[in-house]
Amino acid sequence: MRRFKRLSVAIVLLSLMPLGGCNDLAPRDMRSLLAPRFQRSEIVGLVSGFGTTFAAMPDLIAMLKRRSRAGMNPRMALIMGIFQILWVYYGLLIASRPVIVWNVIAVLINSLTVGAYLHFVRKEKGQVKELSTFSGA
Repeated sequence: MRRFKRLSVAIVLLSLMPLGGCNDLAPRDMRSLLAPRFQRSEIVGLVSGFGTTFAAMPDLIAMLKRRSRAGMNPRMALIMGIFQILWVYYGLLIASRPVIVWNVIAVLINSLTVGAYLHFVRKEKGQVKELSTFSGA
């Protein structure tokens, strides 16, 4: 089995070597046929940004359905939000609409996630206080 893997890697590398000198095979960023105002890279950026931006939505939706913070780590959302703000800044520096748009939306989603987490923390602490005063009476 090891021999087969080595042979496969060698064949792939040898097959790719001739392509290294072909400058004509490099993709060109041309105007999109679907939306001429956009470059192809912007269309690809918009589509791929959609997926990565909304990847955090299932956690937010699950937390709202459970009405609990259980299973949620707010540090992850906070760290993601900080780096997405940096991505927005980077998008402004390179003037990339897809980077700017999707990361602004992602920052909003992460803000909602942290806000929902804090809401449920306060709510759960209030329930604990009510139970302790009720059992102590």
